[in-house]
Amino acid sequence: MPEIQTKQPNVLILMSDEHRADIAGFAGNNVVRTPNLDWLSETGVTFSNAYTPSPVCIPARQSIMAGQYPHTTGCEHFHQDLSPEYMTYSRRFTQYGYSTVCAGKLHHRGKDQMQGWISRIGGDTKLNGEYTERLVGNIPKSDYSGKWSDAKEIAKAGIGCGPHQEEDQYVLQGTLNFIRRFFIDSEYDCATPNHPLMLKVSFCRPHYPYFTDKERFEYYLNRVEPFADQLLSEHTQLSTKSVVPGVDACERDIRRAVAAYYGMVDSMDSDFGKILNALRFAGQDLDDWIIVYMSDHGEMLGEHSVWEKFKFYEGSARVPLVIRWPRGFDGGHTRSENVNLCDLFATLCDLCDIPVPDGLDSRSLVPLMRNEASTVWDNVSYSEHVASQLMIKRDALKYQWFGPDIPEVLFDLEHDPSENTDFINDVRYADALARFRAERKDLGFGVSDIEYEKPFIEPSHAG
Repeated sequence: MPEIQTKQPNVLILMSDEHRADIAGFAGNNVVRTPNLDWLSETGVTFSNAYTPSPVCIPARQSIMAGQYPHTTGCEHFHQDLSPEYMTYSRRFTQYGYSTVCAGKLHHRGKDQMQGWISRIGGDTKLNGEYTERLVGNIPKSDYSGKWSDAKEIAKAGIGCGPHQEEDQYVLQGTLNFIRRFFIDSEYDCATPNHPLMLKVSFCRPHYPYFTDKERFEYYLNRVEPFADQLLSEHTQLSTKSVVPGVDACERDIRRAVAAYYGMVDSMDSDFGKILNALRFAGQDLDDWIIVYMSDHGEMLGEHSVWEKFKFYEGSARVPLVIRWPRGFDGGHTRSENVNLCDLFATLCDLCDIPVPDGLDSRSLVPLMRNEASTVWDNVSYSEHVASQLMIKRDALKYQWFGPDIPEVLFDLEHDPSENTDFINDVRYADALARFRAERKDLGFGVSDIEYEKPFIEPSHAG
């Protein structure tokens, strides 16, 4: 059993679901109100090129917990979960003496729904169907036939209190109650403020359905600007989940959906502020805490006429990531290297002087946060979807592979940040493409498949 260490910093992990990296004040968005996230960024380190290990909730969350990509964890689809007693960062911190507490959404649906956490507050504790059938036989099924179509999600958006708002308020209240008991407990004097704590608060917002309160909705309705770039790709994998303006949804409804989404981000930030204030009220100096903010993946929100996630576009695959700890490193700066949410495991262990387990795909971000001059960073990040799709982001180039019979895609974000030009057949990228293909095979994608390959052509556009 590992030796328990003393005087380790408390850790607060604030997490959202489906938050676009560019819809935050600290990301340069002048419309949305995110004062609490902005404070974290102003006093912490912001990673402007952080990517999700998967643009889908469950595979992404399992990878973040395990510090491994989906092809390593084996959790590549929506209903898959880590095997029981998997080495997660919560389990590692529990081994080293931390009280590990999670409030809200974990998306563990297998046999081991704690996955190393000592305590859970609220959240989505529910077994997958295969396990419940083994326990009690077939359970009567409801008439639920799946989520609304994206067109209906947009048409229904507006003022209201959706299921995620209700769940998040339950999680918020549970978190506030826990903070009071852990740090104060005026009734029974059983507070343990000197015991190291890892507290994760995981909200569902701003995940669709797109609902917000009246004040926020009316504030944003005439301020938001829906994406002017609504060019739908002809590529079969980039054009799914599309809602074509004027065909599938009218401009009015699209604006209302965007306004509601902004309102959800706004309210989420406000609730994070309540948690920070509760810690301050309990006598905690937040400069002593390691505070992390992240989201599991982004939201297309109509860019390229696509909604939700599942894509390797920036709107879906790139995520907000901010880490603050004034006692450990200077804040107020941004790192532009390609990093991944898988890197959180090794980073937290490094900051808290806990040995990093073997077998992780995780890299410590600490040298980047501390601006160590000797840092040599492999400027690459990966994202995976449904076992057969892979994104490799290296420097400014983003390579996408969808299987042996589907055309590859290559974006150059330096020359085309809007991701409207595919450079896959541009002769100038031949060497880079060869490297991407070799790297993809090293990761185990398409090793035995015949390459889909077109001859290179001279570009007819400025690149």
